Amino acid sequence: MHSPSTTDSKVDTHQANQLGQTNSFNRLSSRRVAVLMCTFNGQRFLSEQLASIAAQTHENWDVVVSDDGSTDQTLDIIATFSASQNRADRVRVFNGPKRGFATNFLTLTCNEAIQADFYAWSDQDDIWLNSKLETALTWLQTVPAGVPALYCGRTRGMNAQGKPMECSPLFSRPPTFANALVQSLAGGNTMVFNQAARDLMLDAGGHLDIVSHDWWAYLLVTGAGGQVAYDAQPFVLYRQHDGNLVGANSGLKARLSRLGMMFKGRFSNWNDQNIRCLTSARRLLTAENQQKLDCFRLARKSHLPGRLLGLLRAGVYRQTLPGNIGLFLAAIVKGI
Repeated sequence: MHSPSTTDSKVDTHQANQLGQTNSFNRLSSRRVAVLMCTFNGQRFLSEQLASIAAQTHENWDVVVSDDGSTDQTLDIIATFSASQNRADRVRVFNGPKRGFATNFLTLTCNEAIQADFYAWSDQDDIWLNSKLETALTWLQTVPAGVPALYCGRTRGMNAQGKPMECSPLFSRPPTFANALVQSLAGGNTMVFNQAARDLMLDAGGHLDIVSHDWWAYLLVTGAGGQVAYDAQPFVLYRQHDGNLVGANSGLKARLSRLGMMFKGRFSNWNDQNIRCLTSARRLLTAENQQKLDCFRLARKSHLPGRLLGLLRAGVYRQTLPGNIGLFLAAIVKGI
């Protein structure tokens, strides 16, 4: 009988590794992604965004659009893109609720007619790098199916002409519920999430008056004990132009703008909204994070010493030193 030699063993091991890599690739490629795009009068840049989705190295995707009443050529552009695809049902369009971008994204995400393995939010005017979906899914598949998981990351800005600009800030502190209570970590245009995370949003409800869909996803997934991956490598070119609903989040100008919003009470109003929504979805949070929420809520209503002590007890933090200084100032002036 032939005894396997050392060389045979190496070959067998190499073949096994190749087989494992092939199986992993096949599993990944079989996973369907629903790209959830919200549109409103987006004709100016929409074709470029759709083309970047079509160019993804992960090819198993559908595009589901919620249009909030466009009066330009947006729907015609989507129809032309749909006609170019190899399946008649690869692109679907729904009528949006016409109550702003956050509600549009939330109701689209909670539309149970949409079923996939993973879900990716898309704006109408960005450009995705080719490996955006593949990169996100590679990480998401490492998380057990029943655990809510959210992939997100940095963006690289570009101007109206498509010229690259600076990247969004690089965050290095852990993505946690304590951070989510006082900061939205990443843009929804970078986010890809699994079915368990989508189920959380369904359970919480599509009727909620949220501040933004990306902040809400970060709050829910971390609050329920799920996993969040923040990618330092940007895979989205985020277009800066005069039609942006939400501007860039970097630089001195952005920091001064956030400081001004704090003194005008906008940050406090956002916290009011988030707390109301989290309270309605309290059953979805872990016991530890329910306590953090309670501590943060009570701290906001306390006198100055109680506010500061309550924030410490809640353990809340922002991702940068200037951000934490701003949080401390907000606590002093009742801006939280």
